[in-house]
Amino acid sequence: QVQLVESGGGLVQAGGSLRLSCAASGRAFTTYTTVGWFRQAPGKEREFVAGIRWSGDSTNYADSVKGRFTISRDSARNTVYLQMNSLKPEDTAVYYCAADRRWRVVPGQTPGDYTNWGQGTQVTVSS
Repeated sequence: QVQLVESGGGLVQAGGSLRLSCAASGRAFTTYTTVGWFRQAPGKEREFVAGIRWSGDSTNYADSVKGRFTISRDSARNTVYLQMNSLKPEDTAVYYCAADRRWRVVPGQTPGDYTNWGQGTQVTVSS
């Protein structure tokens, strides 16, 4: 079982940037086909942010983050990144990394599309 560990969260002012990392330990990400980032704010459901096929040939984003967030992967480092720019207070949430082995044309966009989850990292954007 791959253990996913997120890092890079923190407190940032509106308009600032953060880069989240999701590192896989135990077994490589290559055993998974897709990796996604989700977020959950207090009192709200977990929502899709961005996803990437490990092959690197497909990415997708929630409309709320398109043009501001970029998902990427570094196969040599066995790590997936989420670069977040132009952050807004409404981006405040716990961000989770998730992975799945099922083949998909594009990364899944619901929590049920992923079977392995990290513990999350807090992102707080102040106004």
